[in-house]
Amino acid sequence: MGDREVDQQLVVRAQHGDQQAFGLLVSKYQRKLARLLSRLIRDPAEVEDVAQETFIKAYRALGSFRGDSAFYTWLYRIGINTAKNFLVSQGRRAPTRTEFDAEEAEGFDDGELLRDINTPERMLFSKEIAETVNAAMAALPEDLRTAITLREIEGMSYEDIARMMNCPIGTVRSRIFRAREAVAEKLRPLLDTAPDKRW
Repeated sequence: MGDREVDQQLVVRAQHGDQQAFGLLVSKYQRKLARLLSRLIRDPAEVEDVAQETFIKAYRALGSFRGDSAFYTWLYRIGINTAKNFLVSQGRRAPTRTEFDAEEAEGFDDGELLRDINTPERMLFSKEIAETVNAAMAALPEDLRTAITLREIEGMSYEDIARMMNCPIGTVRSRIFRAREAVAEKLRPLLDTAPDKRW
């Protein structure tokens, strides 16, 4: 039985009042949701609050979940909307800059690129790359940042991202392409790559 089927069974149980089933879904997606939200909201305490609010909203709306998309796609959509509403209520936009160190970079799924750090020079270079990527990501418009985060960090399919962001798949591909180009542009001076090369 695949992940999606397991989630679907837990959702059905939760819809029939089984709180433990919903608890299992929370346990399964808590960290992934927090990682996604931390790309929009910088303060860990605020990320935790928004994640908690997301799960509360998801629990209340569980009756309307029909399984047209994967549970996590539906949950992430609620999470992103909750984060946007939170930022608006605070009179803030998503931050344009954030601190990022090599240790944190290793926590990301694509951190493999940064793990070969044996020398102080290599560590410094890795940190510089991580900071550059993070700053480039933070500077992206919200729709591009969300699309590339869901694809590159969460590993979601283009189809799921399109459903989650309520837009055509072509728009998702375009947003991810533009986001990658913007990040590559910032990395070019560091990596000394030709203008026609992305990485």
